[in-house]
Amino acid sequence: MNTFGYALRLTTFGESHGEYMGGVLDGLPSNLEIDTDKINQAIKRRSGGRNKYVTPRSESDICEIISGVFEGKTTGAPLAFIIKNTHQRSQDYSNLKDTFRPSHSDYTYFHKYGNVDYRGGGRASARETLVRVIASSIVEPLLCGISVESGVLSIGEIEGERIDFEYAKQSEIFSLDQEREWEQKREIKQVCESKDSIGGVVLVRARGELLGLGEPLYYKLDGEIARAMMGINGVKAVEIGEGINASKLRGSEYNDMMGKNGFLSNHSGGILAGVANGEEILAKIHFKPTPSIALPQKTLDKEGKERILEIKGRHDPCIAIRGSVVCEAMMKLVLADMMLLRSRR
Repeated sequence: MNTFGYALRLTTFGESHGEYMGGVLDGLPSNLEIDTDKINQAIKRRSGGRNKYVTPRSESDICEIISGVFEGKTTGAPLAFIIKNTHQRSQDYSNLKDTFRPSHSDYTYFHKYGNVDYRGGGRASARETLVRVIASSIVEPLLCGISVESGVLSIGEIEGERIDFEYAKQSEIFSLDQEREWEQKREIKQVCESKDSIGGVVLVRARGELLGLGEPLYYKLDGEIARAMMGINGVKAVEIGEGINASKLRGSEYNDMMGKNGFLSNHSGGILAGVANGEEILAKIHFKPTPSIALPQKTLDKEGKERILEIKGRHDPCIAIRGSVVCEAMMKLVLADMMLLRSRR
């Protein structure tokens, strides 16, 4: 299952330590302008090696479009693109050949497929999300009148109190709260020094001409947003609007009443019965701690023998940081898909 979407379909391919990563976008209308600057900006935002708060793995990540474009515009045919992997260090994973890393895909992939690419996680690596980020920058012209923003709401227990998406764009860790950012950075530094990792929460917001986007019952907008976000490496929970807090409220507290100027609140997070109601869409995405840590951990090898494992390699201390860019990308892809579905009516 390597394809995402209905009217707009993205198929991804490639492994973390393979020769290429790539994707195929099918369903794109013709005559969309290809903005290479936007593609490169998206790649840079997601990239590693930018600062001490993300993985030191740094790739040149040059996107090469190999089909579906003529004279700078889409043709309506499938658009395919590739990115060459240039900075692998497969030797870092030599001690993992026969050992399952705790909380990784190794154990489940081995029992499902009978083999596993232990080099950086292979197909299960977060390296694959680069393809989604590039695809989202290609489909942006479909989102005319809609803006999508993201940022890091919390690192561990340190949650931002102020929400400033403009500040998040310039923050080294995409923090939404300038006043809490230093505490969040300190927390990341401490887990790095202790050879550990930490989780975090990302907030994504969509605004603009959203009213009517979404389908009833089996292709609901909130359902597809949740499915898209849960498909990102390391995501363990998704909340829309009040999210889990809704289960603690009474109807009189939760219901979004209306006046002559529209909705008086937005507890539903901009979606009613699977269809956008025109208010801003708000989604919280919860990332687990990075499972690759350098501390000794108990595990098993392929023969069922107990082992003590210390993981080497270059890993993000908090995957929510770069994950925020991927969450934003997935929101754009979901909305672009819904836009094309609406245009068919």
